[in-house]
Amino acid sequence: MRKNETVAAEALSSEVAVEAKLRPQRLEEFIGQHTLKENLSVFLRAAMMREEQLDHVLLYGPPGLGKTTLAHIIAQELSVPINTTSGPAIERAGDLVGILTNLEPGSVLFIDECHRLSRTVEEILYPALEDRKVDIMLGNGPAARSIRLDVAPFTVIGATTRQGMLTGPLRDRFGILFNLEFYDRDSLSAIVHRAARILDVEIEPEAATEIAERARGTPRIANRVLRRVRDFATVQSSTKVTPEIVHHALEALGIDDAGLDRLDLALLRAIVEKYDGGPVGLDTLAASTGEDAGTLEDVCEPYLLQQGLIQRTPRGRIATAGTYRHLGLTPPKRDGGGLFSD
Repeated sequence: MRKNETVAAEALSSEVAVEAKLRPQRLEEFIGQHTLKENLSVFLRAAMMREEQLDHVLLYGPPGLGKTTLAHIIAQELSVPINTTSGPAIERAGDLVGILTNLEPGSVLFIDECHRLSRTVEEILYPALEDRKVDIMLGNGPAARSIRLDVAPFTVIGATTRQGMLTGPLRDRFGILFNLEFYDRDSLSAIVHRAARILDVEIEPEAATEIAERARGTPRIANRVLRRVRDFATVQSSTKVTPEIVHHALEALGIDDAGLDRLDLALLRAIVEKYDGGPVGLDTLAASTGEDAGTLEDVCEPYLLQQGLIQRTPRGRIATAGTYRHLGLTPPKRDGGGLFSD
């Protein structure tokens, strides 16, 4: 491996290690999502008191809100091992059979992006979820026969950013469903302070609040921005993260006062400047911005919709009056159909 490749690999490994260190390990350390935490605490305690398996859990919501973290917390609270995989990684039915038959009793199987499981794999998963059994085929043609194998007691935790793309039969087999919502400013500020303590960074309360306000309601973004702000503070030989350093860092990173980054602004400008405020289709916007349509839909749109900066209609995406004001433009009048008109 060449030197620059080695350095890049070490840097990536360091970032992953820091990210893992910032993740809470117990439910009491998890900040925000108060209703979810209260209900999950009840379900965990009930399962442990009855000495039963926790029912299968589905976690859904935008990226970066803590689905993976919660899956590991559940395993930690239950004191059981966790096996991690993802929908795209399980390509064949045999892959899933191998995973299920090698699970330790009581363990947790975490399936990220479970909406991307193939239909064939789902068919194998159904009896495992309900009856703790898997069917495998031996042989081919007329000599083929099916064998049903027992699976050790286990809990599946599925995570998805697109709950609507799950098939009905799969979704119905999860007994516990949690929707993770965007975080409020106070919760994000507390997350920033916690991360700063772990990273041994002194941060002023106003600076933590500034990061929280621009973190798009997402802990992952708040922690990432804090690490980048720490870099700016280090270069400036500052022992403390101040609001001034935060302002300078966020301006350099292209994150505006509302937490929108360059891709968000490119999306909004494309709707307003290239398509007269819309409606415009997602694929057209992807081609205009040079970004993948899935990224726009999963990463950009949830926050923009929450902030009232775009609308989804059967005909496509539409810019709102708030979009024009955010871009420093005067909103045009709407026509009778609710769309913008000149």
